[in-house]
Amino acid sequence: MQAVLLIDFGSTYTKVTIVDLAREEIIGTAQAGTTIETNIMDGLKAALTQIPEPLEGWNFVRKLACSSAAGGLKMIASGLVKELTAEAARRAALGAGARVLQVFSYELTTQDLDKIISSQPDILLLAGGTDGGNKEVLLKNAEMLSRLTIRLPVVIAGNKVVSEQAADILRKQHDPVVVSENVMPELGVLSVESARLAIRDVFFTHIIKAKGLDKAEEFLERIMMPTPAAVLSAAELLAQGHGSERGMGEMMIVDVGGATTDVHSIAKGDPSKPSVMLKGLPEPFAKRSVEGDLGMRYSSEALVETAGRRLFNYLGWTDDKVAYQLGLCKEDPWRIPQTQDETKFDVAMGRMAVSLAVDRHVGTLEVVYTPFGATYVQHGKDLTQLPVVIGTGGVLLYHPDASEILRGAVFNPEEPTILKPQKAHFYLDKEYILAAMGLLREVAPQVALRMMKKYVIKL
Repeated sequence: MQAVLLIDFGSTYTKVTIVDLAREEIIGTAQAGTTIETNIMDGLKAALTQIPEPLEGWNFVRKLACSSAAGGLKMIASGLVKELTAEAARRAALGAGARVLQVFSYELTTQDLDKIISSQPDILLLAGGTDGGNKEVLLKNAEMLSRLTIRLPVVIAGNKVVSEQAADILRKQHDPVVVSENVMPELGVLSVESARLAIRDVFFTHIIKAKGLDKAEEFLERIMMPTPAAVLSAAELLAQGHGSERGMGEMMIVDVGGATTDVHSIAKGDPSKPSVMLKGLPEPFAKRSVEGDLGMRYSSEALVETAGRRLFNYLGWTDDKVAYQLGLCKEDPWRIPQTQDETKFDVAMGRMAVSLAVDRHVGTLEVVYTPFGATYVQHGKDLTQLPVVIGTGGVLLYHPDASEILRGAVFNPEEPTILKPQKAHFYLDKEYILAAMGLLREVAPQVALRMMKKYVIKL
């Protein structure tokens, strides 16, 4: 048997999946609380002991992992113009699987430096200027960042004419300093892949050790990527296919977690009506957004606050009753619903998280009045015609009616300018394998694709 061990060190749970490569089947799955505060291996061992066959009985041909433990990969991005290079830097960071804490534009100030220090990021991403364009801001911001009192990894993805000069300035204080290709080499042109790979390389070589995850690497081959990057990789594979194995086509994946809700769309998102004009930066075909205020446990208080009356109206509860259930979530991040009220509250929270996260991910329509009459302008992706929405995350997997939660992703006629899917079919990552399949893609992409098509079920 060709057994492969795939591990996801999550913010709340450590999840293990054992796959038989030859039979293209899941042999076993398990999870236990992540133990980053003590030793990351404690949670992993607790999960492995739940697999029926003793660990010594497995002959693993590969052992791979991803991680979002200890806050995941936390980044701060800086660019020149907010809507251009700063936005391009943000998208590069998100595509690499990071949680973007803040984005700065134009010249950094001493107040910005204070914010960076208080945010405690894992990596800084510095962009600015098209190739051959503005040089001054990239160099000035490099000089400002060299004054930071903390030492951080830095990825430079700005004007190539002065990138190496900026790197020399930054190396006085920071390590490592890596130069990648410009995230916006020409005005309005995105090129984020080089920066994504540079961020991933820094994650391999520095962040894993800084977070105490290197203790697991004595047992594993390596921790390959942040968990969101693994899910995005799986989504790309499932949508586009590999070789002769066809994919499922354009899709959205909504991952409702304890700390964040992530949305991945694999779609062009061009206007679905001929009278609509696109405005703003081009959207990446594989797009990820992450919402740090829409988590089911660690961010539960922020989720209730953000959802506001929508949550109360959905539940039909009093403020006191909601406050009591919220207290249970905050008290125990690993809590599984034990009563009907707890289950109802989890469903409502999941529904709100999905609805709000998808609202923010999709594009919007704006009516613009011209001398020739009204016209429509689209910002972001039009996903109204998207055929597939896949749900993953604990609240979706353990509730008997996951469709009720996923309906939050559907187009609302009362909000016609928010371009959410209108007639998508719902699917469920029932075995919680998307992150694992993103890892498996690295070594056996066709097997990973066929397994997803087998185990991602239609609702």
